[in-house]
Amino acid sequence: MSIMQNNTHSDSEGSTPKATPVLRAWGSGVRLSIMAILAIPTAALAGWSLYEIFKPNVLTEMEIAQLALSMMLFLWLAMSFWTAVIGFVLKLFNIDPLSMRKAQPAPRTDAPLTKRHAVVMPVYNEDTRRIMVGFEACVRELLDTDNGKQYDFYMLSDTTKPEMAEAELAAWEALTARLGDKSSQVFYRRREKNTGRKVGNLADFCQRWGNRYEAMIVLDADSIMSGERMNDLAYRIEQNPDTALVQTIPMPVRQHTFFARFVQFAAHLYSPMLATGLSFWQTDSANYWGHNAIIRVEPFMQHCGLPTLEGKEPFGGDILSHDFVEAALLRRAGWQCFLLTDTTGSYEEVPSNMIEYATRDRRWVQGNIQHLGLLGVKGLKATSRLHFVFGAFAYISSLLLLLVLAFGTADALYRALTPVEFFTAEYQLFPDWQIARQGLMVATMWGTAALLFMPKVLGLILALIQRRDEFGGAWRLIKGGVMELAMAILIAPLMMFYHSYFVISVFAGISVKWEAQAREGSMVPWMDSLKRSKVATIVALAWGAATFIYTPALFIWLLPVLIGLILAAPLIRITSSLDLGRAAMRGGIFVIQDEINECRALKRVRIGMANIKHSEAANVKAPVPALPESSWEPMVIQDFSAYPEPRTPLAPEAA
Repeated sequence: MSIMQNNTHSDSEGSTPKATPVLRAWGSGVRLSIMAILAIPTAALAGWSLYEIFKPNVLTEMEIAQLALSMMLFLWLAMSFWTAVIGFVLKLFNIDPLSMRKAQPAPRTDAPLTKRHAVVMPVYNEDTRRIMVGFEACVRELLDTDNGKQYDFYMLSDTTKPEMAEAELAAWEALTARLGDKSSQVFYRRREKNTGRKVGNLADFCQRWGNRYEAMIVLDADSIMSGERMNDLAYRIEQNPDTALVQTIPMPVRQHTFFARFVQFAAHLYSPMLATGLSFWQTDSANYWGHNAIIRVEPFMQHCGLPTLEGKEPFGGDILSHDFVEAALLRRAGWQCFLLTDTTGSYEEVPSNMIEYATRDRRWVQGNIQHLGLLGVKGLKATSRLHFVFGAFAYISSLLLLLVLAFGTADALYRALTPVEFFTAEYQLFPDWQIARQGLMVATMWGTAALLFMPKVLGLILALIQRRDEFGGAWRLIKGGVMELAMAILIAPLMMFYHSYFVISVFAGISVKWEAQAREGSMVPWMDSLKRSKVATIVALAWGAATFIYTPALFIWLLPVLIGLILAAPLIRITSSLDLGRAAMRGGIFVIQDEINECRALKRVRIGMANIKHSEAANVKAPVPALPESSWEPMVIQDFSAYPEPRTPLAPEAA
C-alpha cells in the first residue's frame, strides 16, 4: 500500500517522468464522525441494558458507580470493536483504508533515490552481540541494494555501564573490519551523559548531523528491517513532500518461549486487520511508535523539540512516551503522518515472559498517563488527542474493570448479609419483591462477550480466508487461534491486576526506571514467579472464599478471573519455558510465516547470532571511532501554550 497514488507526467517528450501525489486520504474529516456514529450507540445500548438490570430494585450507590465506570469501558470496547470490524471488511475486499479504493500501488522505484537518508539505532545498556548483529543485518540489507550509497548508518549509544561501553567499542571494531570499504558509511557515537533519555539521544543526532539528511529511519535496539522495506520508506518520503512520518507495523519474530510465541502469533494474526481499521479513522494523523518508521528530519527539528513539563510526575518532568507527542506535534504543524498496513519486512522482538512483559508495560503506563496532561496543548488535531486518551485508557481500563468487579462484589455481599425488607413503608399493601431480569442479564453478558472476543474471531476468519498458508495451513491456524484465545483469557486477570497496580502507583507519584529490556528467553525461577504474583493470588483466594460462602452465583461468574489470579505463579513459570515453546512449534501451534519462509534479513540475524564471536563483546580496549563533521543546529523547543506557526504551503513545482 502506498500513502498516495503517484501519477506521472512529462513537460516534453523524452523528459524524466515526475512523481506527483494526486490522491490523499478520502474523507479524513468525517472518519471520526463515522466512528462516533458506530461506537456511541453501541456503548449506549450496553449501558442501557445494564441500567435496566439495576433499575427494578432501586439503584444503590454501588450500582451507580458500576454504571458510570461501565459506560467508560463500553465506549472503549465499542471503539475497539468497530475498528476491528472496519478493518475486517476493508481487508476482506482488499480496500485501501486511506483512499477507500482497491489497494494502492507501491511508490515508483524505477529511478534511484535523490536524497540522502540516515538509519539510526539508539541503544542503552543492551546485549552487545544482539545489537551488533541486528545493526549489521540492516546495514547489509541496504548496502546490497542499488540505493545503498544514499544511506549512512549510526549506532547512537547511551550505554552507561563502562564494561558494556568497552564491549560495544570492541564489537564495533570487529563490525567495521567485516564491512571493509563499506564501513565508511557506518558510525558509532556514545554519549557520556544520556541527558533526556532516548529523546535526548535522537535530538543530539539531529542537531549534530541532521542537516546532512532528508529523513532518518529510526530503529530500536531489537529492530530488524529488510532492505526493500527501508527503501520503500525512503521512496515514500521523497515522493510525498507533505509527509513527515511513515510508520510501519513491527511484527514480533525470533521468539522461543511459550509466552513470547503466544504474543508473537497474536500479533501476526490480528495486526493487519486491526491496523487497517486504525488507519481508516486516523487517516493522515497516524501515531508514531518510536521505531521502525521514517521521519523527515527538517520538520522533526522544527516542531518536535520537547520541553520539560512543569510540576511533579506523572504529569511533570521529562516527556516519557515521546513518540506519541512527536507525531501529534508534526500534525499540529500541518505535516501528514501515515501508518502502513502492509506488515512485510518490519520486525521487532518482544519480552520472553510475563514478568518482563509487565515490566515493559510499567514504563509505558507512566508515559501514556502523562499524555492526559497534554490534552490542552494548543493546536492539536482531534485525532492526536484521541491517541493520547486511548493510549492512557489502554491501561486505565484495567483499573476501571477491577473497580467494577469490586463494587459488584461488595454490593452482592451487602445484599447477602443484609435481611431483605419487603415492606419499606409504614402503610404498604403489597411487598417490594426483588426482581431479577435474567433474560436481559444473559443478553448483556453475551453482548459484552461479543465486544471483547469478536475481533479475535474476525481476525481468525480473515486469516483462514486469505493467509492460512502463512501459518502452516488451516489446521495449524485453527489450533493456534484456539490456544491463543485460551491463553488470552487465562492471563488477562493477572495483566488486569498488574496494570491496575501500575496506574495506582503512577498517580501515587511512584516513578519508574527505564532500563534495558531482557530479550533472550529463559525460564523464570519459582521464587521470582511467587514474588511477582503473591499479592494477586492472596487477593483472589480471599475474594473467592467470600463469594463462594455468601454469594455462590457470583462466585461462578467470577471463576474465569479467580482462576487466572490463583494460578498466576505457575502460569508465569510454565509459560516462560523454552522447551514448551519448542514443543508447541513442533506441534504446529503458534507457527508464523517468518518461520516457514524466512526472509533474508531474519536469516542474517539468525546466522549472525550463531557465528559472532563472544570475544567481540569482551572487555577489550578499542579505539573510539571517527565521526562525520558536525554542524550544530538546535532543535526548536515547542511552546505548548501557543499555536504553532502556520506551515508554508508547498510551491506547485515542489509537488
